[in-house]
Amino acid sequence: MARLFLACMVLLGLAMSAAAARPATTTTAGDPPTGSCDQDLQDLITNCQDYVRFPADPKIPPSAACCGVLQRVNIPCLCSKVTPTVETIVCMDKVVYVASYCKRPLKPGSQCGSYHVPGALA
Repeated sequence: MARLFLACMVLLGLAMSAAAARPATTTTAGDPPTGSCDQDLQDLITNCQDYVRFPADPKIPPSAACCGVLQRVNIPCLCSKVTPTVETIVCMDKVVYVASYCKRPLKPGSQCGSYHVPGALA
């Protein structure tokens, strides 16, 4: 049970950080995310957890399955759930790396949970 919780938190962090990767198309920054992202979270846990957990190094290229999931998840929904607890389990620098590797980079200067994506606001 604790392992499942840990896995959920790890992948939640990945997805939430990746939320900044795409500009919002149907919501504004102040709008709450809509819908449920429970299945997105499960899919990320299943496919991506090994690539975003601490320690910060080494950064390992994610699998095609992980990238496939990352390409379709509801990032705004997931990012809205990143908590300080998630950030103690998930290495947000690795999240940035994985998102970039999967061609869904996080927007520099954006925020996911309390994590600020490196770089200036564009």
